[in-house]
Formats: sequence, structure tokens, C-alpha cells
Amino acid sequence: MADYLFCEGTPQEVRDAKGLHLITQNTPNGQATQILLEELKAKYGLDWTTQVIDISTNVQKEEWFLRLNPNGRIPTLLDASQSPPFAVLETSAQLLYLLKEYDKEDTFGFKDEFERNEALQWLFFWHGGGAPYQGQVNHFSRAAPEKIPYAIERFKKETLRVYGVLEIRLSGIYGPGKKPRQWLAGKGDGKYSVADIKAWSWVKGWERTGFTKEDMEPFPHLLKWIDRIHEREPVKIGIGEKYNLKK
Repeated sequence: MADYLFCEGTPQEVRDAKGLHLITQNTPNGQATQILLEELKAKYGLDWTTQVIDISTNVQKEEWFLRLNPNGRIPTLLDASQSPPFAVLETSAQLLYLLKEYDKEDTFGFKDEFERNEALQWLFFWHGGGAPYQGQVNHFSRAAPEKIPYAIERFKKETLRVYGVLEIRLSGIYGPGKKPRQWLAGKGDGKYSVADIKAWSWVKGWERTGFTKEDMEPFPHLLKWIDRIHEREPVKIGIGEKYNLKK
């Protein structure tokens, strides 16, 4: 029984979910999980249902949502194939859950424990040290009722600093042979993984955040990485019209 997960206001599509059900909006955080689901679909034929909500209406603060995700944030992932259904909050936790339960060949993760730990390092780095900074730039630049130059400048500098960390990694300047890498985690050139997906969903929006081409000139390897990931068809679907609010 999973009565504790549902209440009178729970949408029928949540109650009726039989497998994976994603509650999301097409934001950077939502896109990370959306992308991995689309990658898993392309690789394994994974199916799930999607519910796009409008967080500007505060629907994510309603009881039915808080029962699934007490933090009241998107995305929220419900796995109704488990008994009882299992709810997962936090994008990074969702990526790791999907790896464990649905990526049986570790296509987007790693079997080697050292490579796996590298992926976790970069996943956590962006979760705790990248997304919060870039999110604050977005907030103080666009959403805040008062434009506070100090806040905008501080978080812009911090975001560019973490871009620089990604640039160091991708440039390979301190790695074996000082050769550029394709991906954040893994031996040699690395392997496209959840570490890339998590960071990319945010970093690819550098122009929307307010950075100029001049701001990004110190990060040539990062810019190539952005373009490389954007070429993947599941990525295009994962950030595309499929996940836009229907009017």
C-alpha cells in the first residue's frame, strides 16, 4: 500500500502510473532527468509517462506534490513499477537511480569503481558548486524585484570560476599527456555519462544567463563540449518541445 503518497488532490495520471512517471518543467534541472530518460529510451526502449507542470502557479507546493517531494521542486520521479511506488527527489539522485535500475549495461555510468567515483565527483561538483551559482545569476539578473549589482557580479564571477574548473578538466592541461578530453569522467578521453548530462543542462544556457562571447573566450574546450553534447538526438528531444507546457 502507498496511501501515504497520495491524497484527494493527487492527479489521476499520478495515481494511475504503472511504471516511471516524471513530473517536470523544461528548466535546466528538469532537463537533466529528461535527457537521461531519452537516452535510455534510445538505448533500451525505455517507456515512461510525463506530466509537465507550471511551477509559476506554485502547484509544486500543493499537498499532493509535497507527498512525493517534500522539497516542492521539479523534477520529481515516481517509479510505480516498485511495490510500493518509489518517489525520487533531486535531479542527481534521479540520475543515479535511473543508472542503477534501468541502465543495465552502464552505458551512461561506469563499471570500474575509480571511473564511477570520477563521475560522482563531477556530478556532485556541479550539483553543489555549479548549478546554485548559475541559478543565483539567473535569479538576481532576471527575477529579483530589485537589481542588486553586488549579488549579480558575485554570482557571475563564481559561475565563471566553475566554468573554469570544467575547462581545466576538459582541456586536459593537468592530465596524462596534457591531452584534451571529450568528457568529464572516465579514462583517456572519458565517456559521455550522467556527469556530463548534469552540468550540460545548465552550462549550455550561458547566453541566457547573461554571459557574452567575450566572457566565454577563456573556455574553448567547454564550448566544444557544449556543442558535442547538443548534437545528440536524445539530448535535442530531452530539452525540446515534448517537454514544453501545452497551452
